[in-house]
Parts: sequence; C-alpha cells; structure tokens
Amino acid sequence: MKSTPSILLLATAAMIAIGTAGPALAADVCNVPAAKAQSTDALKAQLEKDGWTIRKIKHQKGCYEAYAVKGSARMEKLFDPATLKMLDVAAD
Repeated sequence: MKSTPSILLLATAAMIAIGTAGPALAADVCNVPAAKAQSTDALKAQLEKDGWTIRKIKHQKGCYEAYAVKGSARMEKLFDPATLKMLDVAAD
C-alpha cells in the first residue's frame, strides 16, 4: 500500500508534463525574422530548377510550405525561410 502515493505522484507528474507540452508543439517550427527570410520566389526558383512544378507556396508554422508535382510525384513539405532547406517536419 505504500506504493500507491508514489504511483499517484508519478501519474500526476506525467499528466502535467503532457499538458504543458501541447503549447510547445503548437508553436512555430521556424522562428526566422522577416529581415533574414528569403522570398517565396527564391524557393519557387530553387524547386523549379530541381524539376518541380509549383502549385502553391504558403506560410505554415513560421515556415514556407510548398505544394509541388514532378511527374506523378507530389510534394507537400516545409522549408526554412532563411536557408530554403527542406525540413524534416510534417506539413499540415
């Protein structure tokens, strides 16, 4: 019976940790100041050079989200606005 309080304590700590992680997950992935961001036209040119046909580029999670096709392949990826590198983060 002595283990019950420690189990409750661990369960409470886990619930608090999960509850506070939510806002962090919703935060912007890219925190690039506007002065350091390259243009969406630069990303479009980079992707077109690689053979992609751009459908749309929009702002998502502080990043650029590109929708493009190349043959039968489709892309929906996030890019860092400063470096224009593809990020290993799921786009919504």
